[in-house]
Amino acid sequence: MRFSYVIPLLTVGVVHSLPNVGASDNQLGSGGYWYEKIIHNGISPTIASGANWTVFRNVKDYGAKGDGTTDDTAAIQKAIDTGDSSGNRATGRSFGMTGQPAVVYFPAGTYSIRSTLSNRVGTILMGDPTNRPTLKAASSFSGTYLLVGHDTRYTGLIAFYHGIRNLVLDTTAIPTRKVSILEWTVSQASQLSNVRFNMAIGAKDHIGIYTGGMATQLLYNDLEFIGGGVGISLTVTQVHVKNAYFRHVLTGIKIASAVHITGQGLRFEDCSIGVDTTSGGNGLLNLIDSTASNTTTLVNAAPTTAGSTQNSLVLENIMVDSSVSSTVKVSGSSVLTGSVRPGSAWIRGSAYNAGQSGPKTLAGQMVATSRPDVLVNSTGFYHTVTQPTYAEFNSSQVVNVKTVAGYPVSGNGNTDDTASLQAIINQSTGKVLYFPYGIYLVSDTLTIPPGSRLVGEAFTQISATGSKFKDAANPRPMIKVGNPGDVGVAQFHDFVFTVNEVLPGADLVQVNMAGQNPGDVGFFFCMFRIGGAKGSKLYNNCANPQTCNAARITAHLTATSSSYWENTWAWSGDLDLDGSTSVLASPAAGFLIEAQKGTWFLGLGAEHYTLYQVNINNAKNVFIGLMEAETSHWQGNGTTVYPPDPWAGSLLPQDPDFKWCSPQSGQCRMGLYQIVQNSSNINLYSQGWWTFVMGPARSFCSVDCQDNGALYTGNKKLFVYGVDTINVKTLVMERGEGGKMVNVVTHADNLGSTFDVFKTAVVAAYLRQSA
Repeated sequence: MRFSYVIPLLTVGVVHSLPNVGASDNQLGSGGYWYEKIIHNGISPTIASGANWTVFRNVKDYGAKGDGTTDDTAAIQKAIDTGDSSGNRATGRSFGMTGQPAVVYFPAGTYSIRSTLSNRVGTILMGDPTNRPTLKAASSFSGTYLLVGHDTRYTGLIAFYHGIRNLVLDTTAIPTRKVSILEWTVSQASQLSNVRFNMAIGAKDHIGIYTGGMATQLLYNDLEFIGGGVGISLTVTQVHVKNAYFRHVLTGIKIASAVHITGQGLRFEDCSIGVDTTSGGNGLLNLIDSTASNTTTLVNAAPTTAGSTQNSLVLENIMVDSSVSSTVKVSGSSVLTGSVRPGSAWIRGSAYNAGQSGPKTLAGQMVATSRPDVLVNSTGFYHTVTQPTYAEFNSSQVVNVKTVAGYPVSGNGNTDDTASLQAIINQSTGKVLYFPYGIYLVSDTLTIPPGSRLVGEAFTQISATGSKFKDAANPRPMIKVGNPGDVGVAQFHDFVFTVNEVLPGADLVQVNMAGQNPGDVGFFFCMFRIGGAKGSKLYNNCANPQTCNAARITAHLTATSSSYWENTWAWSGDLDLDGSTSVLASPAAGFLIEAQKGTWFLGLGAEHYTLYQVNINNAKNVFIGLMEAETSHWQGNGTTVYPPDPWAGSLLPQDPDFKWCSPQSGQCRMGLYQIVQNSSNINLYSQGWWTFVMGPARSFCSVDCQDNGALYTGNKKLFVYGVDTINVKTLVMERGEGGKMVNVVTHADNLGSTFDVFKTAVVAAYLRQSA
């Protein structure tokens, strides 16, 4: 018998608006979405004849019928592959990775598929969210996958810039076939959102999502899996799975290989196994805010091995009913039954507790924990929101910034659009501001007032330019979200924030505003990119980190702000995505978080910043569900630029000065992955820090080639569940007596397994500053 409070737990801030299982999705909406009705005039500024490039592609304009009978395979593939007069998107790389943006749009209907569809880089496959279209394998379907979601010209570790949203993918017509619905071997800047995977009940050889190789993913959000053998099969470095619903799936998630995984808001009903880690390839699983009913085993786990921290587990806020015989099972025996109630976490692995100097191995133990009230809903689960689609708006309430009379906007990467954009933003509060794809140059701060909703198209770029962003000692925001004291809505979707030239005084985004509700101030699938692609003067002209100090801070969340972030990648170019490899950009810092009123990050990546990737400084009430980071590839042994250079003359009070290192210690003077200092009520999960290569020669690491990962000092109620690294000697430093750095958490004390030839460390919990 199910317990009566499962559904309320999942409908208030955890899983939102799940359709009725078994109902046709095409019966649930009204049909017609403003996005397919408005003017689409995006361009591709970085390729020849890019002013004529087709960004928006309605599959029906390419011959698809969506009537459930006609074979739509070729028409859909044509919509995906069509390039321009110079070539096809499916062959070669003539457009580069970033020069071929496309939104392939599916109106409501059922599209019959007879053979595998393949996506291309820079492409969002998007359905009508008011009436999700179905891509359905016909009974005559031939292929291993219904959809290959990434461009196969790019390997998983560089398969950036892909998206799938608002679709139903269905293989119920071929119940006896061995098939995976989606092959999803992608990395950062890729989105899988609001998708239902329909498989025949009992079809043990059906897999919903299959990741077939190495990939560094950030977030899956708001997914449903009905039927089949496995919902998600994972071989990844990391991923955060948020608000996924599994019903009648034999195994919800099967982890073949990963350093760490966060599952948040997972709901298992009528399954055999919720999460299976018996392959032994999982370093750490964080399972939080999740429920199970009529499910035999929630977590079927591999045993631990003496001398290794591999196969660590953290369960927090887990609700199961009496039908769940094992909450955690190991080697056929239950090691945990019942729920893990709010206020406690069940931990298996290496833990660093308050008042203890070294690690303690927990074999499965309840530990007291806490969450600040501002971060959670009435059930004690962390607030989550479903990415807005603005389906409640009609086309008359949507403003295309390139079609406003009297305010010319080009988005061509050459014209300064600042004045017109600011005027349009000021007069469009309460509406949806649509930015067709392009590169919008801004030479001064754009201020975003309360009541703003900005929506890009297939990675629309906003790029800083000009002298106002050049003073490293006085950073200036490119985008300023509200003023201190403002409360309201300011939301961003599908943008890349970047710089057009070396701008050492540029803060790309500064958030001052707070929302009335979590998610009111929100960044959904927004990226930051410093160099590494055509479209700026950094392209193929950034070979010296001493002179390529291209930006100051990616994002600054000030004390007055409250904001919500999903699937965010802040990347400083370590290679050129469009052809060249001579990129050694040296922006100072990634995220500076000083917010007090509630901050949520789900799926955060920050890579290749000189001083630090994320700095939580004098902050309160911060939740990070998963963070991955890499240091700059020009740092390490063999470098000629030692941090804090090239920023030594303009350090801010929050910045590290690296004085604990000897002057020319390449492995010590590398950007910190994370700083948490003088902060309180900080709850972090699955913090992963990867050092794959180091030095200008980009030598691969076969041993620990970075000395220090994180600095935690002066904090209260800091809870960190999962600190995981590749090739880092000291995971966590603390500041001791006289300001001396103390190496507290080391790789040597927390040996994990080798992952893709690299040496890992896995820590289940850091609780030394949790008091």
